[in-house]
Amino acid sequence: MQSTTIAVDLAKSVFEVAVSREAGKVAKRHRLSRSQFDRFLAMQPPATVVMEACGTGHFWARQARQHGHRVVLLPPHAVRPYVLRSKTDAADAKGLLEALRNDAIHAVPVKSVEQQTLASLHRMRSAWMATRTARLNTLRGLLRELGIVIPTGARQVVPHVEAALSDADSAVPHLLRPTLFAATQEVRELELKIRAVEAQLEKLVRASPLLVRLRTIPGVGLLTATALVAFVGDVGRFRSGRKLASYLGLTPRESSSGTRRHLGRISKRGDAYLRMLLIHGARSVLLHAKKDEHPDRLRAWALDRERARGHNKAAVALANKLARIVWAVWRHDQSYTASHPPLPQP
Repeated sequence: MQSTTIAVDLAKSVFEVAVSREAGKVAKRHRLSRSQFDRFLAMQPPATVVMEACGTGHFWARQARQHGHRVVLLPPHAVRPYVLRSKTDAADAKGLLEALRNDAIHAVPVKSVEQQTLASLHRMRSAWMATRTARLNTLRGLLRELGIVIPTGARQVVPHVEAALSDADSAVPHLLRPTLFAATQEVRELELKIRAVEAQLEKLVRASPLLVRLRTIPGVGLLTATALVAFVGDVGRFRSGRKLASYLGLTPRESSSGTRRHLGRISKRGDAYLRMLLIHGARSVLLHAKKDEHPDRLRAWALDRERARGHNKAAVALANKLARIVWAVWRHDQSYTASHPPLPQP
């Protein structure tokens, strides 16, 4: 480990830098612009650079590595308790130095440009999906006020709105029709953009043996497989499948003291988007398992959990198990193989 530690409080334009050569003490402070900070990194001898894993954190981590520095990215929520007094840039930089000394805080791996590109595709798709949902809900609500009720389902909205607009005798006022038509066109354009992103992701899957193997797991489709690679990165940093499930917030929250041990609801730590994809994948597995006369061991176990604890808890439990299977498939470079229980004897 380098004897010099450089803590950087990142910002949009002005960075607060604290240089420490002795644990717990700040030797120098600098307040630098973006261009000055890049030159500062180039001029410094190899050191440990610690930053929060926030906006632009991965970019500056890659820049620091190019200049020969060792980079440590810390989770922002883990650094906040070390800011003891008023929140200032200088206090944030000092808090980074203190948090670095706590070995219970796990560093965030630096994402490559390829990982961030993949993550950006997911973020844009999610943003367009949210906008599409908002527009559909608005259209549904406006027409309901006019006495036109659209059946349940996102795919039902645009065709029914267009049918109402094309009917000259419908209850939609003529003054409102151009605006509603523009909204339906916006929805269709958003759907085209979403499908274009999914096509790009599909191309990446065909070119990656890892993504192909991940998609052999039940409940892990195009979005889940590519999101795992984008946001998890190197699965080797997890010692077991349970560690990966815990990282995704799918393990129980513990509240224990003395001889009393209590496990509650899941912790919901980690990336909410990944957790949502795995749980939705688990729901899909449960749904299709009910139609299978001879389910494999995984699906049979999930159905048993559903009968014992209900659908929602069974879906979360299955998502936990899927995360462990993901770890095994990823770590051992093997495709998933379903295991079937022996058929009952007549």
